[in-house]
Amino acid sequence: MECGAFTVHRQLDIVPSIDRPSDVEGRSVFLLAVVVRGEVKSSKLPLNLDDLLRQRTVEGDRIEYKAGWNPDAVVRTLCAFANDFENLGGGYIVIGQDCDEHGQPIFPPVGLNDNQLDPIQRELVGYCNLIQPTYFPILSVEKYEGKNLIVLWSPDGLNRPYKAPRAVTARTKEYHYFIRRYSSTVEVKSNSDDELELLRLTATVPFDDRQCRQADVDDLRPGLLQSYLKEVGSDLHKDASKMPLVDLGRLMNIVDGAEEFVKPRNVGVLFFHDEPRKFIPGSQIDVVIFPTGPGGDELIEKVFHGPLHEQVRDALRYIEVNVIREKVIKHPDRAEATRLFNYPFPAIEEAVVNTVYHRSYEQREPVEVRVNPDGIEIVSYPGPDASIRIEALSSEKIVARRYRNRRIGEFLKELELTEGRCTGIPKIRAAMEKNGSPPPRFSTPR
Repeated sequence: MECGAFTVHRQLDIVPSIDRPSDVEGRSVFLLAVVVRGEVKSSKLPLNLDDLLRQRTVEGDRIEYKAGWNPDAVVRTLCAFANDFENLGGGYIVIGQDCDEHGQPIFPPVGLNDNQLDPIQRELVGYCNLIQPTYFPILSVEKYEGKNLIVLWSPDGLNRPYKAPRAVTARTKEYHYFIRRYSSTVEVKSNSDDELELLRLTATVPFDDRQCRQADVDDLRPGLLQSYLKEVGSDLHKDASKMPLVDLGRLMNIVDGAEEFVKPRNVGVLFFHDEPRKFIPGSQIDVVIFPTGPGGDELIEKVFHGPLHEQVRDALRYIEVNVIREKVIKHPDRAEATRLFNYPFPAIEEAVVNTVYHRSYEQREPVEVRVNPDGIEIVSYPGPDASIRIEALSSEKIVARRYRNRRIGEFLKELELTEGRCTGIPKIRAAMEKNGSPPPRFSTPR
């Protein structure tokens, strides 16, 4: 079995002591804040609006700002986000928010008039029906700095590839595929490499975004959901305790299926069940300390198996207390002492989070943190994504073509446990260098 291993060598000789349209082609996709009998039903976003607008937790190329209502451009971008060509998890369109030439938001927002909200939503329902297969984003009417905004959350579609008219307002509709290329929506040319690859992705749905058939919606813990929403600063937290669990799950995009067969997605089970390994074997972190080396008679083992983010935090706290040691060196010629660590904790933190983020949860093997006398090995299966060459892990900059666990990444970013911008390994290298430690080594059988 292939695996990826990350090794940190010791620096010091210190012994570690809703409203829902009909299900479309088997997929439950929801246009929230739909217009019913002339009234606007407004939903809340499962993330902090200010963080979204200012690109703190969502990358800029996954956000499209529109000062006004432009249905042609909006539908093309919805189609591109639904195709999710780079497996980034879709994106967001903010209507009523202008941006500068560099794609940065301009505040205060332009906003939308009250009398625009109803017509825009009515038109959007019709235009989304023109996407093939039909696709509806999650819509939320928000108020920011006294201005009305419409935020469209467009998760990746499970029925990709999607086509949309180049201009939904035109009398004659010309259908094309659209994808995101960095921060732009581009049309896919017929018979191009991009079209062939998009078609190849048709049946490829990342594991974390699939239904967990072994679990039921009731297996999601409301307390964990509410705690998460409160931590990330979502306004949805205020209403979460009063909502049916299925409705809350739909708003957070962690459940899927028609009403008669609603199931949680794997990402929901991983973050919001007390024992994810009950349904997804191997979803745990094993920390093993070998005081005298792997061949010795003594080992100290600790297994962390709660919700995914709590696993990460608990494992890191355990390592910080039981493994990390500091040495202070005083100098006769200056007041400042030199502080060194056997292992720089920021490097360990980045490595563990990176491993949890990018491992495969389809393989029933835990993340392993092996603490030896001369180094720490962090092992995950099946190693780096096939789009990343092992030589690239040793370079200064790594560009991941696609993410294996886009939804897990979204939640980790909201919790500020990762950035998701290919910065993890450069940060590890920087922390090791600052501490005077040897550089990390990466290995994989591939």
